[in-house]
Amino acid sequence: MSERVVMGLLFYPRGGSAYVVRYLSPALIHAEWAVSVVAGSLGVAGDDTHAPTFFDGLDVHHLDSTAAAREFRSGLDAIAAPEPMHPSYEDRVGVPDVVFAAVPPRLAGHLADGWLDLFRDGGAEEASVFHLHHLTPQLDAAHHRWPTVPVVVHLHGTEMKLIAGIDDRVALAAALGETLASMPRAVTTLVDPARYLDATQLELLRTTRWGSWLHGEFWASRMRRQAQVADHLITVSELNRNSAISLLGVQPADVTAIPNGVDVDRFHPQPDEPGARRAVFRRVLVEDPQGWTESGPPGSLAYNEADLDRLLGADDDATVLLYVGRFLGFKRVPALIRAFARARAGFTRRGSLVIWGGHPGEWEGEHPVTVANEVGADGIFFTGWRGHDDLPDGLGACDAIVVPSVEDPYPQVPLEAMAVGLPVVACRSGGLIYMINVDPDQPTGWFVPPDDAGALATVLTQIVNEPSEIAVRGANALAHARANLSWTGLVTRFEVTYANAVEHHHQR
Repeated sequence: MSERVVMGLLFYPRGGSAYVVRYLSPALIHAEWAVSVVAGSLGVAGDDTHAPTFFDGLDVHHLDSTAAAREFRSGLDAIAAPEPMHPSYEDRVGVPDVVFAAVPPRLAGHLADGWLDLFRDGGAEEASVFHLHHLTPQLDAAHHRWPTVPVVVHLHGTEMKLIAGIDDRVALAAALGETLASMPRAVTTLVDPARYLDATQLELLRTTRWGSWLHGEFWASRMRRQAQVADHLITVSELNRNSAISLLGVQPADVTAIPNGVDVDRFHPQPDEPGARRAVFRRVLVEDPQGWTESGPPGSLAYNEADLDRLLGADDDATVLLYVGRFLGFKRVPALIRAFARARAGFTRRGSLVIWGGHPGEWEGEHPVTVANEVGADGIFFTGWRGHDDLPDGLGACDAIVVPSVEDPYPQVPLEAMAVGLPVVACRSGGLIYMINVDPDQPTGWFVPPDDAGALATVLTQIVNEPSEIAVRGANALAHARANLSWTGLVTRFEVTYANAVEHHHQR
């Protein structure tokens, strides 16, 4: 009989951790593990956010937050709904999945209890191990009902960003003689806070919606306890491993760094056929537009055939740069758009920037479309949020991918881009330093300093004007992906962590 792993994901499918579950699970099944997926879900069959659709082919048990989202639109609290919406690691305006720090402690048990029946239906009684993604109420449910089953927690970095953000705000409040609970009132009466705060804290004071952080200390403490309860932790990079040890207070022996992989069967170089890339962009920009403005729904930003000439040139020989992902603050999409606008003046060939992503209605800080309109949208195109099945074609229609994120834990898309043969432009920070240019003699992309608009603009100009270098680094990227990044090749490392968790659990 196969050993069973119950794979848990609190969130409905939309971010990098969902893709890890989607691709790691079949690799484990291929290695003769029985796998069930217990995950959040939103929408109906066919939607990318619908767990049974997104994880098609797997044994899926889902908590449906669709009714909770509907209650939110009626003015109710989606977190308190009978089948609750999950909270978020980011504080965004006007969304049902409010930041964890805004959720009252009295709802913590409610968020955990909703998973008990789903874990049971997913085979928790026979499980060899729980593999839970992020620090969430799922761990509370699993540990409470099945205390004899070892637990592995897979940290993707966003939970640690939240804890660090809470710690920073606690320290800021303390410098003013306040607490998180008193800050919403205190900020209305502050006089000359610069006497007490440094420049970084002043910016944090200005940008924080303090009413969303009232319960931050409770959730930071709870997540740290969850990390202590886990039998083993997985991080996506050595950098994140070091952060987990210091931030969560766990023992180094209990944390293993395993990089994300890529499905090299799905992501591979596309045939270089005449008109192929134009057909891809015709589909996502003209025939099925999903781009959206700050005030408009998906499809409110659309293009026509003449725009395809602006994107690709009459002979389809333009250099197309690509960003893929959500519009979160640390992703630095507005900064990329400004850098591209700055680089445009130095282009000697046609160059375009495609922004592929932006979950509908979700953004932090400036809206990328608004920024593009401010700096001049010439050469900048927005596809909107697309299904992951569209991504191989999208990558194959472009020449290089740009990842302007700062302290991004270990993004998935650069791996997939390299597997298609695209070089990567990235900021030298976070997990990106562990995936790009790992062999100095075989560069797979370009690094720029974080938040250095001038350096990023210079590299973008170089790439557009020197396509031969794209080909060299893209070939190196493809070779690196095929040799080192397949999910199948990483399975053994996950099996070792499961064994470590079992041993640790028995020694407790």
